[in-house]
Parts: sequence; C-alpha cells; structure tokens
Amino acid sequence: MDKIFIKIFSDYKEITLRYAPKYRAIWCYYNPTGRPCFSLTMLKELRQLQQRIMDYFTNKDKKTESLIDYQVLHSQICGVFSFGGDLDLFSKLIKEQNREELLDYALRCVDICYLNAVNLHQPITTISFVDGSALGGGFESALSSNVLIATDNSQMGFPEIRFNLFPGMGAYSLLARSCGIKIAEKMISSGEMYSANQLFDMGIVHRLSNVGKGAECVEEFIRHHRQRSNGYRAIQQARQRYQPIEYQELADITEIWVAAALGLKKKDLRLIDKLVKTQNTKISSKNKNSRLRTYQDRRLTQRSSIFPLTDWSENVIIKDRRINPDRRLSPKLCIVGT
Repeated sequence: MDKIFIKIFSDYKEITLRYAPKYRAIWCYYNPTGRPCFSLTMLKELRQLQQRIMDYFTNKDKKTESLIDYQVLHSQICGVFSFGGDLDLFSKLIKEQNREELLDYALRCVDICYLNAVNLHQPITTISFVDGSALGGGFESALSSNVLIATDNSQMGFPEIRFNLFPGMGAYSLLARSCGIKIAEKMISSGEMYSANQLFDMGIVHRLSNVGKGAECVEEFIRHHRQRSNGYRAIQQARQRYQPIEYQELADITEIWVAAALGLKKKDLRLIDKLVKTQNTKISSKNKNSRLRTYQDRRLTQRSSIFPLTDWSENVIIKDRRINPDRRLSPKLCIVGT
C-alpha cells in the first residue's frame, strides 16, 4: 500500500483506527484515556486524521481507484458514543474567565464537525454509528456525519440547558437543516433525552439496528450505497449545494456560545461540576476492560495468540513473528461485532 495511506493509521493515543478493505472504509473509534469526552488530545488527533485523509486524496495517483470511500465514527466504550465536550475543562476556563482558550477549544470542535459534514471535501461518505449514549457535543459529532446509524437502545440529547447553556459547536445548524428550526429549538431548549426510535421517526437517525447488530447494519448500508454510489454522492452534493453548511455560520454561533459560557453563574458551574462527578462515577462503575476490541487491537485475551489471526487491515497473519509478544491480559471483554 501507498505510504501516504499507511500514514493515516499511525501515532494516536485517544482514537483507534481499523481499515476494512472490502468496503474501503476507515473505522475511527473514540478511545479516551479518561471520561468518554472530547479531550484536547482527542480533538487534535481527530483533526490530524482528517488532514491525513485529505492529504491522501491530494497526493494519490489520479488514475488509480481510491482506497477510501467511507469513514465511520464509532466508540470503543461500550454503551457510550460520547459525553461530548470536556466539562471539567469548561468549568476551569469559565472560572478563570479565559476566553481565548475556551474559544480555541470550541473552534477545534467546529473544525472537525464542519469537515465531517462536508465529507472532508472528498468523494467519500461519512457515517456515525451510535451504540449507546450520545450527549451534547457527542450528539453534535454524530449529527455531523452524512449518515447517522444507531442501535435501537441508543439515547441522544442536549443536556446543556440544565446548566444554563446551549450546545454551540454545530447542533443548531445541523438540526435545523435536518428537522426544521421549531423541532431543533425544542430539542435544544428542553434538555430531554431522545430514543433512537424517536430520532428515526423525526428523520434525524437514518437507519436503526438491533442491539449487537450495529456493525452489520453499517456494512449493509455500505453494500447498498456502493451499488448506486455515483447517484447517491451526486444527491449528497446537490443537498450540500441547496442547503450548504457554512463554516463561518458555525464559527459565529460558537462565539455566541463562548459569550454565554463566560456569563454562567456560580450555581450553574456547580451543576457542571456535579455532572462531571456523575459521569466519572458512571464510567468507573463499568468494568475497566469493557471496551470494544477491534481487529487491530494488539491487547490479547490470553497469553498466546492463536494463529492464523486477522490484523487491523483484515490481512490474515499465519504465525507470530514478534520477538516480544504482548502479554497484557484482558479477562473480561465486551465484544461487539466489528
């Protein structure tokens, strides 16, 4: 494979990648070291991934077929897509009245959501696969993809109004285009959680899957989409021309969010801090090993691998050629189809 393509998959700490050559799809899994939220490290890595994919298209031989047709966003935390923004960081910066760093964080989120929404300006389709909870910025992240697929036990919503704020990194723009201003404002201002079934009926979720069958649903969608990909991508382009997502619109709304955040009172910040503690408790109560294992994950479930096995790019490895095999143990795993 080409070196620029291979470079896409290197040097990440808080995201994990898998390439499915059969579908020409890059699966990107959120894999946070702490709470399942968008840390600065994760934001930097997601933006780096996007840039590397764009660099691949810029530099690849125009006469050869692309190795990438789809990008799928998912999570390695079982039952949680993402809790969204780093509330602990927000609270700290708001208390310090640090507008510069708060705006920097928000614009990093906007950069990623914008590029995902316009499919990186490349002939690909972006997909979000939610299997569990997607809150605040996590819901925004899911909405930013061209296609949103969710398991029928998933829940999504914007709790920000509970601590006197609103989701300011794309939610209003993305929802208003998807289901209209009236429904978008109701969802944002209510702070309610919505089931995947409700969101499917509203046209926000595009496909529903049974629990444990989400990855198969994503693959089924890709198989169907590939049969008429020329027409579907043309429709995608037409939609983006008719109802374009403008970066400046997202950036302007983010400025409104920053001003609102800096105006929060002590009681609002106490609610944010309480929510952070609740999230920490929820995650710590889960089995520390309950993370989705993907083909490329080198952490083994036993002391010796059974060969042949499949690597991150679904190549079959006949025997172990490592000098020092990884002997880390993971006694209890949450296995989800990949």
